[in-house]
Parts: sequence; C-alpha cells; structure tokens
Amino acid sequence: MMRKANAKLMKHINLNNVREVMQQIETATKPQLASLTKLSVVTINALVKELCNRGELFEDKVVPSNGGRPAQAYRYNYNYRLALVLYIQEMKGEELISATVINLENEVLSKEDCILPVLDKQHILQLIKQCVTSYPSIHRIGIGIPGQAVNGDITVSSHDELINSRLIQDIQSEFDLKVLVENDVNAAISGYCIQHEEMKEQCVTGIYFPNRYPPGLGIMLNGQIMQGKNGMSGEIKYLPSAPNWKGKMNDDEFLLQVCQIIQTINAIVAPHQTVIYQERVKIEQLEAAWKQYQMEHPMPTFPEVVYQWTFQKDFDAGLRWMILQELRETILEESI
Repeated sequence: MMRKANAKLMKHINLNNVREVMQQIETATKPQLASLTKLSVVTINALVKELCNRGELFEDKVVPSNGGRPAQAYRYNYNYRLALVLYIQEMKGEELISATVINLENEVLSKEDCILPVLDKQHILQLIKQCVTSYPSIHRIGIGIPGQAVNGDITVSSHDELINSRLIQDIQSEFDLKVLVENDVNAAISGYCIQHEEMKEQCVTGIYFPNRYPPGLGIMLNGQIMQGKNGMSGEIKYLPSAPNWKGKMNDDEFLLQVCQIIQTINAIVAPHQTVIYQERVKIEQLEAAWKQYQMEHPMPTFPEVVYQWTFQKDFDAGLRWMILQELRETILEESI
C-alpha cells in the first residue's frame, strides 16, 4: 500500500516537472524533455502520453536529427485551462464592467467592455454566462472590485450596490467555478510592482483616488500584499476626519487630502515609494502641493512619490497575474 502511494506521488512530481518545463519552453522532443527534466526516456514516454491524453500536450512537427531518426516534437497547449478576468470600475461617472478571457500564456482570447449607468448584478451574470458558454475551458474567475470580500461576501465597497449583494456566491453557484476576489488597488499595485522588478524587495504603497468614490490603499512589502485582518488593510476612507468623498471638492481641498494621506501612510509604514493614481488634477499641481507640504511638515524620511495615469493598465496586469498563478497551481494539483 505504501509502495503504491509512493509511486503515485513520484509520478505526480514527475508529471509536474514535465508540465513546468513545457510551459516554459513550449515545444520539445522526448529526448529533449528527458535531458531537461533528468528523467529517463521510458518515464518521459509514459508522461507525455498521459499529458497528450489529457489535452495538455499535442503533437507538433517532426524534427529532423543529425543522421538519426526524425523525432516527434510536442507543444504545450496553453488553452488547456482558461481564466475569466472581470473588472468592476468607475469610468466618467458610469460603471465599467470588463470581461477578459485569457489562457495560460496570458494571451487574451476575448475581451468585452460594458458601460452601465448603474451596477447591475444580472448584467454581470449574463456577461459571465456568454464567456463560459463560448469558452468551456474556463476553470477560474478572477474579479477585481473596489472593496473587500470576507468568505465570499462583499462587506466593504465604495460601490454601495456591491455590499451584501451575494454576487460572488451567485457566480459560484450558477457556474460551479471558484472565484478569486481581489481589491482593485491591491491588484493595481501588484501589477505596478510586477512591471518594476527593482521594487520587488521594497515597501511600495499605491493610492487610488477615483473621481466620485472614496480612495483606496494597497501595500506591497517584499513582493507580498499586506492584507490585514479579513483583508481590510488599506480602507483609508475610514481615516479620522475623512471628507465626504462623494460630495463636491475643489482642487485645493483635494490636494490637501492627498498630501495628508501620503503623510499618514508614511508615518505608519515608511514606504520606499508611493504610487498615486488620480485624474482629478494635473500632475504639476500635485507635485507642487506635495513639495510645499513637505516643507511645512518635516519628517525623518519621505517616500519617492510616483504619479501614474495607468491605473487600468496596472490593475489589469496585477489581476491577470494573480488569477494565472492560481490557475497554474490547480493544474499542478490535478490528480493522476
């Protein structure tokens, strides 16, 4: 019994070894795989056959060899498992729902954007149904929201329509797919750090100031998001003396709020870099306001402040990276 269990475990390890190599190099012959994985050709023959039967590998072109018999090459099927990535975001006073289907190579297979006057759960479910019907290989759904979910229930959000909406539970129930829910700012600052390798081992904070909703904060420390209890880290709309973010605010008031928030975060976590995402004022105004504020409120250290217009781009990169990490892990955990 123990021998069978050990043999099964060893086969699982070897199978994942081949998977990881093929995901990296895309195409290879059996002798090449044997060399790269340090496994015998006999073992590789059996593993390749199984992966082909699963649809994870498929036969590619025949490769000529130097004087020997031509060898069959195999190609990794990056469409073996797909992910659906959804974004819920405010855009010019309306709700943007974006649905993107990606494969294991992070290639976009389909993308659809819908702009709604108000957030509508049934519209979101219909959009998911269209994607799942068109792409049956979807095995995970990732959703970026302006808020936090606890045990699948959205308990905090700048979008009141999402709070206790049972959106996540309804998606999982209707489509029988696991859903990864991530805060929009956490996803954006993750995406920013993925694209700036030099920040990987540092503390980086991202602050997003949407046009008609309260701001949010994401904190990356040594390449990891600081989640806090129930994932509630970064809910800066609850800071003392917070203004009415949904009300009217002139430029001077907004600039003061931004500077005070940067100072508050700096006093607590002392980040190496703070990324500001906003479209309310010109970057020159923010730079001048922060420079003046530093002179009036000296501190032992200040972060490098980066002003970005790329929230959607970073949000997209971060959420896609997160869901692909989870999707790849599920493949490695598949039973033999």
